[in-house]
Amino acid sequence: MADSLILEVAQFEHDVLTGIYSEETGRPQPLRFTITAELKPAPRYEPDTPLAASKNYMDLKFAASDALPEGVHFKLIEAVADHVCETLFVQDARVLAVSVKIVKLAIAERGEEIGITLRRERR
Repeated sequence: MADSLILEVAQFEHDVLTGIYSEETGRPQPLRFTITAELKPAPRYEPDTPLAASKNYMDLKFAASDALPEGVHFKLIEAVADHVCETLFVQDARVLAVSVKIVKLAIAERGEEIGITLRRERR
């Protein structure tokens, strides 16, 4: 099995214009994101290894917030997840695969997590 480096931002919440029902359209709704990005790791990480040898994990958070186009309504959360994946692939050629889990917080009735997970590999 090959070595891999997995960066993760877990349970980050951000409001996104999404949904297909009339009560969902026209206003952002809260989504909870867990994003992982797989990279090929450096051969070794010494105490003084610079950030350039890895990836800033805040890029994952950016892909699910500021990188989402303002004012665009995503009918499906699958489209939101796809946009996050593509953003990370464009940002950094070292990203081999991305997984995006999205939970729709507004539809939970008793704390259950209702949503999707999309995993994409670099093509």
